[in-house]
Amino acid sequence: MAKPPISTPAGYAPAFAIGYADAQAKLTTVTATEPLPVTVTNAAAAPEAVTGQTSTAAVVGPFSAAPGLPVSVALSGTWTGTAQLLRSTDGGTTKLPLRIGGSTWGTFSEPGVEQVWVDSETGVSFYLDIAPASGTITYRVSQ
Repeated sequence: MAKPPISTPAGYAPAFAIGYADAQAKLTTVTATEPLPVTVTNAAAAPEAVTGQTSTAAVVGPFSAAPGLPVSVALSGTWTGTAQLLRSTDGGTTKLPLRIGGSTWGTFSEPGVEQVWVDSETGVSFYLDIAPASGTITYRVSQ
């Protein structure tokens, strides 16, 4: 293989290599025969989505989330009110609101879709607490 030409004004080109710590904690450079090691996460199939619509207050679920995948909430329709994603680790006996940095998270008051949460814990389920003041909310909780 021919070396690439070096253009002026420089008479040199810096060379860089990517490496990683191998099993013995020694530097191994990345090559075609020693590729960068990667770990496939979230290899499990996404669980079935929770979908429906309501014009009355309801808590829908459970959505049994796969760890490591983002949980999405999609809300549509013509409505006013709120929908809040709740998290449970005990099969729905206790449902807690999501919080980030001490602030409420995962509460919606208009149509849209958002990736709301990524959980690393297995056995977590989510519920959507829907409280329409008027209209009908069409919802989907999925991964």
